[in-house]
Amino acid sequence: MAGTLYLVPTPIGNLGDISQRMAQTLEQADFIAAEDTRVSIKLLNHLGLKKPMVTYHRHNTETGGQAVIDRLLAGENCALVTDAGMPAISDPGEELVARCAQQSIPVVTIPGPCALVTALAASGQPTGRFTFEGFLAMNKKNRRTHLDALREEERTMIFYEAPHKLQATLKDLCQTFGADRPVSLCRELTKLHEEIRRTTLGQAEEYYRENPPKGEFVLVVRGAPPKREEEATLEDGQALVEELIAQGTSQRDAVKQAAKTLGLSRNQLYDAVVGK
Repeated sequence: MAGTLYLVPTPIGNLGDISQRMAQTLEQADFIAAEDTRVSIKLLNHLGLKKPMVTYHRHNTETGGQAVIDRLLAGENCALVTDAGMPAISDPGEELVARCAQQSIPVVTIPGPCALVTALAASGQPTGRFTFEGFLAMNKKNRRTHLDALREEERTMIFYEAPHKLQATLKDLCQTFGADRPVSLCRELTKLHEEIRRTTLGQAEEYYRENPPKGEFVLVVRGAPPKREEEATLEDGQALVEELIAQGTSQRDAVKQAAKTLGLSRNQLYDAVVGK
């Protein structure tokens, strides 16, 4: 019988955010698949745990992933962790979970820290509908293609960004969405120097041009305003009335139905039809 892959989130900055269930899962797992064992060992030391670890990161998804799969199929339980946050979110753990699903290996997610949700909740931007876009590509053409596809996006958009790329990213976002688009820049979340700057893309670009950014960022960009539907005209109403009459509807009922459908004044539409 196959073992279980446990997705165990790790603190994004504050070790106090580790939950009892997260700690218990790490303790009970047969081994841990870590993005960087040098980072994960600090967490294990904090918890007083000693566990065998293997590396699983974006540079060894094929070999490292297969090694984890083999041990899961042999009945061992594995806890997958990243350096910070939820495994499989903007992370190669996504591929490992897909491979487990293909081979009917159980996958259990332990709730916990996630930078994108933490930033969104504190951003002050609309949270009802949002899209997570992760890290933008380093290749300029690919970045432009990605952003161009988001020009009319009405949902709140969330991006991850490193400090050394922030200024270039803000410049690209300004060119795509306009300098007046609201943005919340969430820096060093849960850490000592946590900061949330609520401003516009243009003001943010100007600020960080003068103040070199430090720390990891989550950018929460407001979506485009909803497109306003063009208001129907009396000419549109007359055309619909004629169409309804041709289908056998009486003139009176056709005017009533067309006015309701198009949001027009029934009296004005009737006068326009009769006076035609």
